[in-house]
Amino acid sequence: MRARASEGARFPHYEAFLAVVETGNLTRAARHLGRSLQSVSRSLAALEEQLGVVLVRRTTRSAQPTDAGRHFYERLGGALREIDLAEAEIRDTSSALRGTVRLAGSAFFVGQHVVPAIREFCLSHLGVRFDLRIGESFAHPVGEGIDLMIRIGHLPPSLLKARKLATLRRVVVASPRYLAQRGRPEVPEDLARHTCIIRTSAQDARAWTFQGPNGASERVAVDGPFEADNAYVTNHAAIAGMGIAIAPFFQVRDAIEAGLVEILLADFAVSPIPVHAVTPSASKTPARVRSFVDLLVQRLKKEAL
Repeated sequence: MRARASEGARFPHYEAFLAVVETGNLTRAARHLGRSLQSVSRSLAALEEQLGVVLVRRTTRSAQPTDAGRHFYERLGGALREIDLAEAEIRDTSSALRGTVRLAGSAFFVGQHVVPAIREFCLSHLGVRFDLRIGESFAHPVGEGIDLMIRIGHLPPSLLKARKLATLRRVVVASPRYLAQRGRPEVPEDLARHTCIIRTSAQDARAWTFQGPNGASERVAVDGPFEADNAYVTNHAAIAGMGIAIAPFFQVRDAIEAGLVEILLADFAVSPIPVHAVTPSASKTPARVRSFVDLLVQRLKKEAL
């Protein structure tokens, strides 16, 4: 979320407007900002009076931006980010890194691989704080005020800056219970007669690509009655015997070692997926973000992914 305390000291009306748009509710905006509901409401009304236009339509339960409000939100978010970057450039002239890194990523990867890096980084840079936003999908970082996204999967064309961190090996798995009931697929085409678990947030949710022993690539359509947009849920569905799933190896390593699931189609390599550090396309990325990405690259090179 874009609004934060530093902006509040400089731009209280802008801070209130940003928070209302991003939370969709004046009460939630006030709670997020640590201000009273009356204070947020007064700031929003004062800004609308100053500009001579209605920015947000309020009801008792929600607050939605008007067309003018949406346009102003996009322009304002970018303008405040430029101010943040200008301040960061000044702070970066000192030897000590300072400020907040607002990072977005999926719970599995961030929890296992990014949080340990954050701990190491914070021990060396006491002036840096981290604000994590966890989710399977990612919004545009400028609109959300995000400094760094850890993005798993192939990136679409974009003006955003991206640096490759790692490549994730993926495997096809199922529980012994499922295999005892339905049998074991021997080749990718066999998946057509099996129940597959669909992770809807994956780029290849319903069509898995394999490379055979002869090097030929094969894309196989998959389907099943259970789908979810969260990797933790789909992996546990596989453990529960609900079907065959595809997952990055690091996510299911413990389950494999514990015998809760088995790797299938081992002779057919599943197409790996890249992991990128993605930052806004502003002219300068803050030194604290650049330094943290450098550390991530170094750490991930040493980890078995």
